[in-house]
Amino acid sequence: MNSTTDQQYTPAVKLINFENDDCGFLHGKLPNNVIFNTTGCWLQRRTKEFEHILHPAPRIQYVVTLKGKLRFTVTDGSQFIIEPGIIIVAADTKGIGHSWEVIEGEEWERVYIPIENGDEKYFIADGE
Repeated sequence: MNSTTDQQYTPAVKLINFENDDCGFLHGKLPNNVIFNTTGCWLQRRTKEFEHILHPAPRIQYVVTLKGKLRFTVTDGSQFIIEPGIIIVAADTKGIGHSWEVIEGEEWERVYIPIENGDEKYFIADGE
């Protein structure tokens, strides 16, 4: 990305479901300065009971990491890294979902921002 693109977009990874409800992901970006329809938001720190456990997203939501570096794993074993500055678009609401583990730092501090169904349309996959 060039500096103009960096100013217009924030890096993102979208968790998705395939037709068989398996979970996968796409690398991409979200445009800056877009107003999303949200249903509130909340801050959460690492909850050990969910680390390493496969689970789908409970709703379509953005997950903004404030602190920590994590490795996410999806159904086929593929992995990606999340750290502050990369937003997760969690849209894998079916099937067995994904798992995560903290790989750097003591905890995962993040903000969950549930969005209205359809607002994940702002995600632009790499190559689009």
